Amino acid sequence: MHIKRLVAIALFLVTLAGLLMFAEPAKTKAIADVKADVKYMQTRLKNTQDLSLIAQVNQQINQFAPVQGCEVQPPASPPDPSLPAALTSQPITLDRFRNPTNSSINNATSTTKKLDYTPKEIIALAAASNYGERYFKDLSGKPVNNAPIIVLHETVAPSTSVINYFQSFQENEDNQASYHTLIALDGSIVYFVPPDKRAFGAGNSIFISSSGQEAIQTNPRYPSSVNNFAYHISLETPEDGMHNDYTHSGYTDAQYQSLAWLVAKTDVPLARITTHQIVDRSGSRIDPRSFNYNLFQKLLSDYPRTKEIEIGCKP
Repeated sequence: MHIKRLVAIALFLVTLAGLLMFAEPAKTKAIADVKADVKYMQTRLKNTQDLSLIAQVNQQINQFAPVQGCEVQPPASPPDPSLPAALTSQPITLDRFRNPTNSSINNATSTTKKLDYTPKEIIALAAASNYGERYFKDLSGKPVNNAPIIVLHETVAPSTSVINYFQSFQENEDNQASYHTLIALDGSIVYFVPPDKRAFGAGNSIFISSSGQEAIQTNPRYPSSVNNFAYHISLETPEDGMHNDYTHSGYTDAQYQSLAWLVAKTDVPLARITTHQIVDRSGSRIDPRSFNYNLFQKLLSDYPRTKEIEIGCKP
C-alpha cells in the first residue's frame, strides 16, 4: 500500500512537471509574439473605419503611461539627443490627457454658456519614439518660460492611417512625428501625446507674439521650433482634400464643435491660437486649409474656459 502511494505521487509529479514544461514555453511565446499578432491585426484592420478598434489593437504595444513631468535641459550633443520617452509600468488613462478635476472656470475669457455636448474620446498613445520631453531650459542652458500656444493642423490622410503611423516606433529621427490630439470627421477626439510632453508637430517653426519671436531649440540636429511650448491639434482632412491644393470642401460641423470643446479646456487665449501654416518657416506648410476661423471662434465663445488640459509643466 505504501509503495502504491509513492508510485502515485511520483506519477503525479512527473505529469505536473510535464505540464509546466509545455506551458511555460507557450506563455513565453505568447509574450514574444505580441508584436507579430498586432501586425497581423493591423493588416486585417487596414480598411476599417473603427478608430476605437484600431487604437485598441495598437495599444497592446503602446500601453504604458510616460513618466509625468518635464526635464530640466535637453542633451547638449549626440550621439542620441532625442531619446524615446521614458515610460512607467502603469497603463495610460484618460486623466493623463484631460483631467476633469482641474476644471476651475475662468469667467474673464468666456461667456460661460453651458453646452451639453460631449464628443467621443479615444486614447491612442503614440509610440515612445514619436514624442519627447518638454524642457525648462533650451539647448544652451537658457531658461525658457513661454506661455503655451495651440497649433492647428490637418492630416491630409485618413485618421486611421495617422493612428497607425504615430503608434509605430520610428528609429529614424527624421521620421518621428506626432500631434497631441486628432479630431476625426465624426468629431471623435483621439489623444496621442499627454500635454506635459512635447509632440513633434512643427519642426523649423516660430511663433510671433506681442513679445517678439518665440522658438526654442531642443535638439542640436534640428532648428528651433515651437514644439516645447505648443499643443498640437489636427483635423482629419475630408475625402476631397487628399491632395496638395490650397482648398477643399472644409471640415464637418462635428469637428468644429469638438475643436471648440477641446480648446476651451486648455484656457489658451485666442491670441495664442495659431496654425501650422503661420508658424512654419519652411514655406511648405499650408494647413489647416479651408479653416473657418469665425465659426470656430463663435463656437469657442459658447464654452466655459477651464484648465482640464494643462499644457507643459510648472517649474
